[in-house]
Amino acid sequence: MKEHAQNKNRLRLVAWEVTRKCNLNCVHCRAAAGRGQCQGELDTDGCLRILDQIEEVGKPIVILTGGEPLLRDDVFELARYGTAKGLRMVMATNGTLITEEITEKMRLSGIQRVSISLDGANQEQHDRFRKVPGAFQGAMDGINLLKKGRIEFQINTTITKHNVGQAEDILRLVVQLCAAAHHIFLLVPTGRARDMIDQEIDASEYERLLHWFCSMRRRVPIHLKATCAPHYYRVLREEAHKRGEKVDYATYGLDALTRGCLGGTSFCFVSHVGIIQPCGYLEVNCGDLNKSSFRDIWDNSDVFRSLRDFSAYKGKCGRCEYLQFCGGCRARAYEASGDFLEEEPLCMYQPAKRRTYG
Repeated sequence: MKEHAQNKNRLRLVAWEVTRKCNLNCVHCRAAAGRGQCQGELDTDGCLRILDQIEEVGKPIVILTGGEPLLRDDVFELARYGTAKGLRMVMATNGTLITEEITEKMRLSGIQRVSISLDGANQEQHDRFRKVPGAFQGAMDGINLLKKGRIEFQINTTITKHNVGQAEDILRLVVQLCAAAHHIFLLVPTGRARDMIDQEIDASEYERLLHWFCSMRRRVPIHLKATCAPHYYRVLREEAHKRGEKVDYATYGLDALTRGCLGGTSFCFVSHVGIIQPCGYLEVNCGDLNKSSFRDIWDNSDVFRSLRDFSAYKGKCGRCEYLQFCGGCRARAYEASGDFLEEEPLCMYQPAKRRTYG
């Protein structure tokens, strides 16, 4: 296969909502997932065709997510098929449905990493967020089964006002659990989370959190990543420059090679009915896989082309010297203004002048 578009806008990551069914009822759910049937959900053959088309564009990481992906009967068939095509198959689950049998199926299907969400450092905080009693214990039981089955796992945490004060305790728990990584997500008010807009931390708290999180990257023995928090990659560079360091692979590893908002540039989201979006939170239709090919949408979507053209970004994001490293959250910009190219509303940084830091 030829290197796609000479490595520019190379597809590195696909989040695939294989179902919207879920056994929990989380207050922040992007998909507003529930226990009912999912009208229009792609069947097995349709899903296998999508994997064929993804492989024609690149060899990205494919995240099988939902809803709760373990509620889809053929999820391990999809994982096996993707693995056989050379795709790195991973899964995002709430952890409560994991059994010894499930862990064995994960291993045999080639699932290389599992993410489990913990949104509190204890049962009270997590269960309140997930709105199902026992969700915390279920997640912990699932984590222990993954450890027993020697399946690599990471912990994801959505940060809101309800748990920002527990951030240090949650990270401490993640380290104690021997996770491979901790990814924090900053709330984006889409889906059910639109009713939680008052739970969104403000710009100053956001900034403080990211500086703290950045400071922890050398203090804990796991990889830390901020998702839906693109300013982290500006903060990382600010802190590095204070120490006289250059941000490159030798000193900062993968953090030096990625950027904040990846939507439409190296990442996309596929819905349960085959609609492609820049990400799960930016609900803008970029193409329908029932009508067009994955390659055609990835290469030619007007939305993706706009997101790849940094000169089109507006407000202070368009002026910012960190634009290529951060990009601002396009979903937050869209929810706040109706324009995904507008400036990020939860960034307090004021650009001085456009320049590029390495």
